[in-house]
Amino acid sequence: MPPSSIRIMCPNLRCRAILAVPEKARGGLVKCRSCGGNIRVPAARSASPPPPVADADEGRKSAKRAS
Repeated sequence: MPPSSIRIMCPNLRCRAILAVPEKARGGLVKCRSCGGNIRVPAARSASPPPPVADADEGRKSAKRAS
């Protein structure tokens, strides 16, 4: 597999072929060579991690302290 390609699986449950698609196809559609179905290629992941999620219990504790 060339270094500038990604591997995706066909979502068709009767096919499930593994496809190697070029990086430039990210965010677009490609056609499965096995079943002919259209497959959306996931967009590139962002470089920054998602922000942390606040704990719901922590919000309740601080509200009780303020009362």
